[in-house]
Amino acid sequence: MTDELGTELPRTMVVIPCLNEAAHIADLIAGLMPSAERLDMPILVVDGGSSDGTARLVEDVAACNPRVRLIRNPRRIQSAAVNMAVADHGEPYGYFIRIDAHGGYPDDYCDRLVEEAVRTGADSVVVAMKTAGDVPFQQATALAQNSPLGNGGSKHRAGASGRWIDHGHHALMSVAAFRAVGGYDESFSHNEDAELDHRLNVAGFQIWMTDRTFMTYFPRATPGALFRQYFAYGRGRARNVLKHRSVPKVRQMIPLLVAPAVAGALLAVVSLAAIVPAFVWMAACLAYGGWLALFRGERNGLLAGVSAMIMHLAWSAGFWLQLVSPEGKRSGAR
Repeated sequence: MTDELGTELPRTMVVIPCLNEAAHIADLIAGLMPSAERLDMPILVVDGGSSDGTARLVEDVAACNPRVRLIRNPRRIQSAAVNMAVADHGEPYGYFIRIDAHGGYPDDYCDRLVEEAVRTGADSVVVAMKTAGDVPFQQATALAQNSPLGNGGSKHRAGASGRWIDHGHHALMSVAAFRAVGGYDESFSHNEDAELDHRLNVAGFQIWMTDRTFMTYFPRATPGALFRQYFAYGRGRARNVLKHRSVPKVRQMIPLLVAPAVAGALLAVVSLAAIVPAFVWMAACLAYGGWLALFRGERNGLLAGVSAMIMHLAWSAGFWLQLVSPEGKRSGAR
């Protein structure tokens, strides 16, 4: 297998961890199939016990296309899914590409990733993530997540020219580098990508952020689902801090103040001044949403401010609750 310049390309496989993705999985596989044919890649769908017919749909596709394989994942979580796929099927391959079942990808996504890995010599190639939505709340959340209000200026959210980076949205990785650091930590249900990137950096492996392709992510469509997701993200980040004795970045420290500010507002019965921090935060979020609506013409702008508030509060609450949990205290003691 060679590229257009005749350069030999390492063998690559696609890994799709999934759980209850019946609405997306068939179209996702169909969209990946042209590049799978061009690059001679198998597509491994690792199902975590779906109850909506996802596994049956994949079996139907696999019956007609030998490139597609269904793998059962009794651990359910994504980190275990990728570990299992690489451990059991990664031996002949130089790279694997991790695909989010709830995302959208350009037709040449896999091609560009492999080309970038060969061109740069990177051990991992990560991508910028754009967020889009269908229903109004999802669209508002996408507005927030695509803005500094929702992502804090995160480089793998904002996008920029190609460069070396310490963390990004996982796309392609060297099988050898993945195995060398022990794969994903399966005790992490969220934030496992950042935790793995920390170990890759410490071990001297290089992560390249490409500007030649990207993925589109579709956020949670309801306030409750968004809160639960970001609460889990916050817990995952706290576990990362405890495990590696790392210091949160400035863009992460600012949202950490939100849960204490909201909790402190309960003291307003003693002094009205206690409500000021929470009021300032809420006003800032709503003001930014108003700016999106009035000056950028975004019809869901005001709602984007509400989505940002949900994300901030959930992430902060999850972080602090993990930190003071018995598990967090034990990790802190160690």
